[in-house]
Amino acid sequence: MTSSHPPAIETLVSSEKMYSEIEGLGRPAVTDHVRAVIETLRQEIGPGQAWPTTDQIIERVKSRISANARQFPQRVINATGVLLHTNLGRAPWSQELVDGISARLTSYNSLEFDLIGGARGKRGIAAEQELAQLAGAESAMIVNNNAAAIYLVLTALAWNREVIISRGELVQIGGGFRIPEILAKSGAILREVGTTNQTNANDYDKACGPQTAMILKVHRSNFVQTGFVSEVEPRALAEVGKKRGVPVVWDVGSGGVGPGSVCEFSGEPTLRATVATGVDLVTSSGDKLFGGPQAGIVLGRADLIAKLKSDPFYRALRPDKSALLAMEFTVKAHRAGRAAELIPLYQLLAVPADQLRARADAIAKHVTSPDMKVTVVETQDTFGGGFAFGKTIAGWGVRVETAKPDDLAKRARDSDPPIIATVADNGVVFSLRTMFATDDSILTSFINTQAS
Repeated sequence: MTSSHPPAIETLVSSEKMYSEIEGLGRPAVTDHVRAVIETLRQEIGPGQAWPTTDQIIERVKSRISANARQFPQRVINATGVLLHTNLGRAPWSQELVDGISARLTSYNSLEFDLIGGARGKRGIAAEQELAQLAGAESAMIVNNNAAAIYLVLTALAWNREVIISRGELVQIGGGFRIPEILAKSGAILREVGTTNQTNANDYDKACGPQTAMILKVHRSNFVQTGFVSEVEPRALAEVGKKRGVPVVWDVGSGGVGPGSVCEFSGEPTLRATVATGVDLVTSSGDKLFGGPQAGIVLGRADLIAKLKSDPFYRALRPDKSALLAMEFTVKAHRAGRAAELIPLYQLLAVPADQLRARADAIAKHVTSPDMKVTVVETQDTFGGGFAFGKTIAGWGVRVETAKPDDLAKRARDSDPPIIATVADNGVVFSLRTMFATDDSILTSFINTQAS
């Protein structure tokens, strides 16, 4: 029965049909959703027009609650073939990591308490010492991401002074993060040298003067230059810095640890190799090739890192206890030589192509509907995360041919759990390199349910 007036808020909230929503979200949150739906309907319904029935309004409230729930991060199956997908949380954590740190997260812990001396301690000191040893550095520090690491280095060491950088390294990374803008925001003064395609050691040497605070080298991780190009290698740049008494900072970005499959495939420099070049500080991410949580890493001279930690801005960039504990676990896994066993990124990379082919064959074999055209296809998977540009990894997947691939991809995203795939050539490709084998049955079941 329709009405020219909306039902009372209390009538809608108290309906038996809203019981599960109230049980899950609580009455206040459900009431807010009901009010929002009523307000939207007020704007949609013209004077004298009939309102929807109570049941219709309740269904709309439920749809709103469901859509809102999907805005929160939830588990997804990554079938994109992009290993470190920024939009999908980059490096996943292992169950061993979660189990290993859960007891310290569900109780009080000695985050900043010295159990030996019985006084206030320093946050993250154990993980940072392990990290320094892993990289062969004098000292190390952990902040909440690599952008924070770069910003802290600039503001603490180069406020109102010049930072020398090659024009060929004035890059932009994902999310609109531009090196010139972060330099300006940090209070440092940009001093460009060389040209877009040609920079040599003499360019840096001539630019050094009384106002020079540092030389900054930025690893071009998300694009390559070819042809008539030249850049100064970090080791040679470190020599220029030593000659001029100017610190050299290298933002390497990826945070690879080697030897091992990650660095063999990616071609990215390892943390130990970057420190060994003799540059004064190295910055990188903790959640890219390092395989850990979102974090920023600074490695190098102990006196410079001490200065970074004494800067008032450092407090705003410190990682929380969960990130520190996850970094501690990841560092220890690398130190113990167990990365391929305990770090999912390394596990996924280590799967041989013939095993991926066998999994793809099994999925295609178990698709029982004659209406579904499923083929096994080779894939060229990538690292993602804004580095190892142009590097691919051979893999296998399954392709579902359909007249409406975008519709199938959306149904995959709408499934539980959501499956994120790639649309290509009138089909949807599900790459297995980025899927855990335990999720193959979920993918198979989804494909079987799509039969017309």
